[in-house]
Amino acid sequence: MTNTVEAAWQQVLTTVCEPRRPEESPLCAPFAELALVAHAEPLLRQLFPWTGMWELHFSRCTQARYTWDIPFIGALGDGRYYVEGPSRTSPRIAETDSAPSAVAMVVDRLPPHCGPAFIGHAEELAAYERAQDSR
Repeated sequence: MTNTVEAAWQQVLTTVCEPRRPEESPLCAPFAELALVAHAEPLLRQLFPWTGMWELHFSRCTQARYTWDIPFIGALGDGRYYVEGPSRTSPRIAETDSAPSAVAMVVDRLPPHCGPAFIGHAEELAAYERAQDSR
């Protein structure tokens, strides 16, 4: 894991519900659990995490514009999780009662040869992969 990816994971893990207090949102505790479970999975830990709208996304590159070829996980208000993607226009894959189950669904759908995260943005990663394919 690169220092960049490790630092991003540490940022997610340490700020997952900050500066909010847990009582301010019913999504804090489930989202914090999700972050811990995803970080514990070696295949996801080598990818770049980013968050938004109570969703945990995984990118094959470390800089925005991130890749959108990996499903993402969101927390639901009832303590459940959903898995969608890989893009915003993709249908919902499933809903589940547990963070480990949601993480397993993402791992099962990882692209071949996924990770470790490429240092750069999605266009640079695509150019690098094209160059590797032409060898």
